[in-house]
Amino acid sequence: MLKKRLSRSLVALVLLALAGQAMATVGETHRTTTTPTAALRNADGSPKVPVTVWYPAQAGTRETPLVIGPDNAPLFTAGSAAADATPAAGRYPVVLLSHGFGGSARMMAWFGTALARAGYVVIAVDHPGSNGRGPITANGAAWWWERAEDLKAAWKTIQADPALSPHIDATRLGVAGFSAGGFAALVAGGARVDVQHFADFCKKHPNDGVCAPQLEAPDLTARDIGAWLRDPTMQARFKDAAGDHAVPGVRAVFVMAPAIVQGLAPDSLRKMQVPVSILAGDADSVAPPATNADVVAKLVPGAREKRLPGVTHYDFLGTCTEAGRKVVPQCGKAGHQGEAHEVAVGEAVRVFKAAFGKP
Repeated sequence: MLKKRLSRSLVALVLLALAGQAMATVGETHRTTTTPTAALRNADGSPKVPVTVWYPAQAGTRETPLVIGPDNAPLFTAGSAAADATPAAGRYPVVLLSHGFGGSARMMAWFGTALARAGYVVIAVDHPGSNGRGPITANGAAWWWERAEDLKAAWKTIQADPALSPHIDATRLGVAGFSAGGFAALVAGGARVDVQHFADFCKKHPNDGVCAPQLEAPDLTARDIGAWLRDPTMQARFKDAAGDHAVPGVRAVFVMAPAIVQGLAPDSLRKMQVPVSILAGDADSVAPPATNADVVAKLVPGAREKRLPGVTHYDFLGTCTEAGRKVVPQCGKAGHQGEAHEVAVGEAVRVFKAAFGKP
């Protein structure tokens, strides 16, 4: 029933977004890029950052379901797309997309494919050492600012891609993210990182959701960041954290259940110059709105926040299947995914349409 309601809702939203035009076909393709620190974050030392791109495709191409887990018993469903389909003619605005801690680009495909169906090219990454496709590492968990560098590298790679670059409009660039990906989106939009501010916050509030151990990696806790700050081998990395990690040209930011907001310098939030919109659930205990979303809404000039009653952090994951609800702890904490997905897509289309005009 949940999947049927979600499907109907997204179809309605896309039809509204396209203002009566025929439903767009979505293509999905994959690339790789590199960053200077990817090898230090990946458990296997690989310098690669996987990139997933969703885009409007030529009509008539057959889409297949996007799932996580075994094909015959998936744990999550995340929309559908046509693998390596030929892009539809035209140039489209671009949205960079960052997943949450322990997530993946595929986990956010419900959002990325919906935006592609509404006329956007969406570029997502699997953040090294912080995604569910491989082991989570201490560096991947702690070096949050590198997420913005991953997005920057992916954007540069796609701009140079001979098959995709003719179909992107680089003058219309936005960024979106969920949870730690929301943090990345804010950094990509111009916010600056202040690791000491986050360490001080967790020292005072050790039981806050972002400071406590996470389900995805319970052995890694933000409470240890004070010790990391004192580690001589980490000094260069934390010094780099405070630098400028913005992605040039970003014109709008949309974040879902943003986390690690206490790791952002408050003055930098006050100085942000791009439109920022925030969507959060009032039942979120992982990234409590009071110490995350509300802080962004209060400090960023003109920021807009929307709160969803009863929605938890994990309602923004891909749609949990019955099999997923039996074995994935996060799914047991997600009870309003249809509503969260529907509102998120609608708000994102509104935000980026206001920034770029109609796709």
